[in-house]
Amino acid sequence: MRSRTTTLAVLLAALALSAGCTAQQDTGTAAKPRTIKPVAGCGQASWTDPADRSPGRTPARCDKGAPAPRPLKKHRTVTVATGTLAAEYVAPLRLAIAKGEFKKEGLDVRLKVLPTPEALPLLAKGDLDALWAAPEAAVVNGINGGFDIRWVAGNFSPAPKSKSGLWVRLKNGRSASAVSLKGSRMGTMIGKGSVIMYPMDAAFAAHGADANSVAFQQLGSSDVLTALTGGGVDCAWLLDPVWRQVDGNKKYAFLGGQPQGEPLGGALYGPNLLQRDPDAGVAFLRAYIRTVNTYFAGDYKADKAFTAELSKLLGVDAGVLASVPSLRMDWEIRKGTADRLQRAYRDAGVTKGAPLPENKLVDRSLYGEAVGHRP
Repeated sequence: MRSRTTTLAVLLAALALSAGCTAQQDTGTAAKPRTIKPVAGCGQASWTDPADRSPGRTPARCDKGAPAPRPLKKHRTVTVATGTLAAEYVAPLRLAIAKGEFKKEGLDVRLKVLPTPEALPLLAKGDLDALWAAPEAAVVNGINGGFDIRWVAGNFSPAPKSKSGLWVRLKNGRSASAVSLKGSRMGTMIGKGSVIMYPMDAAFAAHGADANSVAFQQLGSSDVLTALTGGGVDCAWLLDPVWRQVDGNKKYAFLGGQPQGEPLGGALYGPNLLQRDPDAGVAFLRAYIRTVNTYFAGDYKADKAFTAELSKLLGVDAGVLASVPSLRMDWEIRKGTADRLQRAYRDAGVTKGAPLPENKLVDRSLYGEAVGHRP
C-alpha cells in the first residue's frame, strides 16, 4: 500500500508541472553577484569544508552575539511554515523570536504550522517566504516540476550519545549484528518520502534488506512504540525522547540513526527570499546564526535554567527535554547530502524524473554571506 506521504509527493509533482512555469517566469533571471564583506566575530571557524563529513567535526561557530545585526532599510514581515512548534529543532527560531533577534534585523517573523507537501506550492508561489523542514521527496518532485525552491541552511545533527533512529525487537535471543530486516514490518510516523529514508536505507543494507523488502506501516506518534513493544511491527523509527523507553532493554537493539555531523533539514527558501528580496533572506539567516552562536553553541542543556526556559517556550516538560542529549545545532549543509537523499528516494520509488544536481537543490551562498565567507 502506498503511504500517504508517497501519494502526496506524487500529487505535488503534478501541481508543480501546472504551476512551475509561472514560478520560473517570475524568478527566472539570474541573481546579481552580491558583495561579501568580512563579519566581526565570524572568523575561520564560521565555515567548515562542506566535504568534511567526519562524525567529530566541530560545527561552524562565530563568537557569542555574532554576526551582529544589520537592520534592513525597510521593515519586512517573513512568514515561515513548519510542521510543528514543539520540536527541539525549531527551538532556535522560537527563541530568536522571543529574544527579539529577528526584530534587530528589521524582520517580523511569523511561524505557521503546515506540513511540507501543503506548504510547498505556497512557498513556490510566494505566499510563504520560507519553510523550516527538510528536503523531502516532495521537495525534489516540486523542484523537478519547476518550483524555484532551495535548501539554504541546515538545522542540527544528533549528539554522539543520541539513539534516535531505527530500533528492532530481538527474536530468539539474537544479537543486533545477526538481525535480518528482509521481510520485516517497519513502524514509522513518516512514510518513504521523509529524509529518514537516507539513514534508514543504510541500516537496511547492513541487515540484508532494502526499502522494497520491508513493509512500512505508518502510525501515529503515540502508536509507534506500542506497536514495537506489542509485536505489531518488528522494527520502528523512534524519535526523542521515545527511544529512552527501550534503551537498556535487552529485548531491543539500536541499529542506527541520522549520521552525526550531517544535518538533514533546516531552511528552505522560495522566490521571495532567493530572488525578490535576498537581503531579507540573508538577514533571516544572520539572526538564526546569531541565536545559535549565543544560546546553542554547545551542550545548552547543561544550563538547567536555560532548559527550563526552552521547556516553557516549546511547551515540553523540562524533565522530558533534559532526558535526551542536546542537539548539535548546525547551520551548514554537507556536500553530497542532497545526492544521498535523492538516491534513497529513488530506491523507495517516491521521486520522479532525473536526479537533481546539487545546485538545483542547495544554495550555501546566503549563510556564507551572513558570516562573511567568500567562496
